[in-house]
Amino acid sequence: MDHYDSQQTNDYMQPEEDWDRDLLLDPAWEKQQRKTFTAWCNSHLRKAGTQIENIEEDFRDGLKLMLLLEVISGERLAKPERGKMRVHKISNVNKALDFIASKGVKLVSIGAEEIVDGNVKMTLGMIWTIILRFAIQDISVEETSAKEGLLLWCQRKTAPYKNVNIQNFHISWKDGLGFCALIHRHRPELIDYGKLRKDDPLTNLNTAFDVAEKFLDIPKMLDAEDIVGTARPDEKAIMTYVSSFYHAFSGAQKAETAANRICKVLAVNQENEQLMEDYEKLASDLLEWIRRTIPWLENRVPENTMHAMQQKLEDFRDYRRLHKPPKVQEKCQLEINFNTLQTKLRLSNRPAFMPSEGRMVSDINNAWGCLEQAEKGYEEWLLNEIRRLERLDHLAEKFRQKASIHEAWTDGKEAMLRQKDYETATLSEIKALLKKHEAFESDLAAHQDRVEQIAAIAQELNELDYYDSPSVNARCQKICDQWDNLGALTQKRREALERTEKLLETIDQLYLEYAKRAAPFNNWMEGAMEDLQDTFIVHTIEEIQGLTTAHEQFKATLPDADKERLAILGIHNEVSKIVQTYHVNMAGTNPYTTITPQEINGKWDHVRQLVPRRDQALTEEHARQQHNERLRKQFGAQANVIGPWIQTKMEEIGRISIEMHGTLEDQLSHLRQYEKSIVNYKPKIDLLECDHQLIQEALIFDNKHTNYTMEHIRVGWEQLLTTIARTINEVENQILTRDAKGISQEQMNEFRASFNHFDRDHSGTLGPEEFKACLISLGYDIGNDPQGEAEFARIMSIVDPNRLGVVTFQAFIDFMSRETADTDTADQVMASFKILAGDKNYITVDELRRELPPDQAEYCIARMAPYAGPDSVPGALDYMSFSTALYGESDL
Repeated sequence: MDHYDSQQTNDYMQPEEDWDRDLLLDPAWEKQQRKTFTAWCNSHLRKAGTQIENIEEDFRDGLKLMLLLEVISGERLAKPERGKMRVHKISNVNKALDFIASKGVKLVSIGAEEIVDGNVKMTLGMIWTIILRFAIQDISVEETSAKEGLLLWCQRKTAPYKNVNIQNFHISWKDGLGFCALIHRHRPELIDYGKLRKDDPLTNLNTAFDVAEKFLDIPKMLDAEDIVGTARPDEKAIMTYVSSFYHAFSGAQKAETAANRICKVLAVNQENEQLMEDYEKLASDLLEWIRRTIPWLENRVPENTMHAMQQKLEDFRDYRRLHKPPKVQEKCQLEINFNTLQTKLRLSNRPAFMPSEGRMVSDINNAWGCLEQAEKGYEEWLLNEIRRLERLDHLAEKFRQKASIHEAWTDGKEAMLRQKDYETATLSEIKALLKKHEAFESDLAAHQDRVEQIAAIAQELNELDYYDSPSVNARCQKICDQWDNLGALTQKRREALERTEKLLETIDQLYLEYAKRAAPFNNWMEGAMEDLQDTFIVHTIEEIQGLTTAHEQFKATLPDADKERLAILGIHNEVSKIVQTYHVNMAGTNPYTTITPQEINGKWDHVRQLVPRRDQALTEEHARQQHNERLRKQFGAQANVIGPWIQTKMEEIGRISIEMHGTLEDQLSHLRQYEKSIVNYKPKIDLLECDHQLIQEALIFDNKHTNYTMEHIRVGWEQLLTTIARTINEVENQILTRDAKGISQEQMNEFRASFNHFDRDHSGTLGPEEFKACLISLGYDIGNDPQGEAEFARIMSIVDPNRLGVVTFQAFIDFMSRETADTDTADQVMASFKILAGDKNYITVDELRRELPPDQAEYCIARMAPYAGPDSVPGALDYMSFSTALYGESDL
């Protein structure tokens, strides 16, 4: 007994030794004490196979007194004297009194001679002293002990019962309801408390005494009639009897506590196993989805039409918008579940969870990286294919227009070149034919560029793998062959005309002049019509402005062209005037050219009609490009706000996770406020997605107003959500560790400060050397010798079981909490096992089913079955099998 207990006992015993001697001689109290003390002594002496009948007579020789002390203390006293003489009796009693004194009890006015002489007063006082020391003194309830502790225990247990108000150890017990309430509180099946009446104390007392003796093994120490018939029952008798209830029920409460502890261990095991199964299933489903999705993203089979490729782009948008976001959430939840499971396993001193092969978090991250790489490549391929098909459609249309114009021009040219009209023509006609041929050659040369353009366009279509390349090549080959033939026929006709030129001298200069000026003007008009009808494709406002400027420059040349047209028509009118004046037989046609004034006027009118159409097309395209520019600016304005906002939030979360402002609960609250603000920002991301979809639908590929793409924003947003969720989970795990291991806030702050000090790059993790320096700063003696290296390797295997080469703050505080924890799991399991097993060295299946809830009892039995030893009692487990079944072979 320590100094505090000794002092407390002496302080309590002092007034008891000065009790009123006259009150002790009160017949009613003496009777109650005799009966109570005798019954109390016999409840212990019967364990040694004896008892007493007369308390003052049977203790006179000191033998049964010494035996009583040995039974209640569990210690051996000095060997007693077996003689019958008075001196032998006094010697035995003194040995007993010396043993009582050795337990820190101060005996006042009690001598061996008085006990040997059968002094009732002194004998009862001695027995009361023994009861106080060995039955009442060790009672402790909420930092109160002995009499006050026993009284507080009685008050707490009887508080819910009506008509029971325990304030002392005398009159509060007269009606018997206090005894009945104590029994009903612990064994409600023994007493029907609702049928008891306060006005029938005899029935209440006898019911309590009989039930206690029959079912609780508490001897009947009091008489109901004595208690009811006494104005103030003896306090010592009541305390003695009530202390028997305390000791009887405290053992049952310990067994209940042990059973609850085992239930808690089983519940944690079941929860952890369920978390492991959930992780395996979620990881398998996510990996299977990634395995199915990557081949679809890696399919690069091109389509022949723009519509088919746009459908593929729309399917890809649906994947990004509908199918991928739930999988991002699943991946984040998978990491959170994995971290929570590892934390719970560490808190329960269980081995770290190792997922099945190929289902580690790192495996999932690698697979996810492959998915995103395939996704990026697929999107780039789609956009490139759309650009290619758009370019192909433009080139094919341009090829058809130029080919049609050229074929229309060459129509009939071969027949014309094969004519032999010069053979019967006059000199003037020959000269006219020669000039006409020169004009045709000029026209032919002018068309050379168009043929080269047609061939170049066909070559580009082939290089871009145009799906209808065979028909394009056939048409181009036909044009080239016809062009070569035209060149050969032209050369042949020229040679024929030149042979007859010497024979023909007369030529009409006016016709020649007309032909020379009409041919280029006609070619200019055909070129103008071709340009005015040419389709164009632009992507920026600057490009359409350039086309508009070129068109305005073209329109500025129209007045000069009109003057040229009038001049050419004037030549023709002059020829007509000469013919009419001189009656020249020209057959009404210009021998030098087939271009008539009507044809010139018709083409000129057509050119004038095409100009406003071109104006309208350019205006519409300009409006479309302005709309596209507005979309670019709108998207750029939002992206330039959202992008820095995401980066700022990432930095703020990083600062919160490493700073030490406030408690962990304050940090968690702060992080959840950040999470809420981040989630509330989602509508702006969705609005940006809508703008991005409009940009893609408008086929806008570049945006000079921002450096942020939608892919950057998406990746940043997903990283932000994952980071805030992971950070909250880390703080929650830190709270779990702190509460489970009893770490104070000051210790947490010290651990965080040390961790941050050595985290030079603010990455949230420590390398092996940084971690070693951190441990040394906290007082760990880790030398550079082989022993120190081995110790540090052991510590690294604890904080970095997956051998990633880094130590997180969560692993760091788990290790520190394990090092500073003052609980011993093995000792707790041993204590629980001994309470349930009792005097045996094993626990039976029936005992487990009786002490534990049904579902946890069956779970425990199923786990213990494989561990029963060959020499075990059938249907039972010894301690080693019991602990191995609960914690595994590597834990205990």
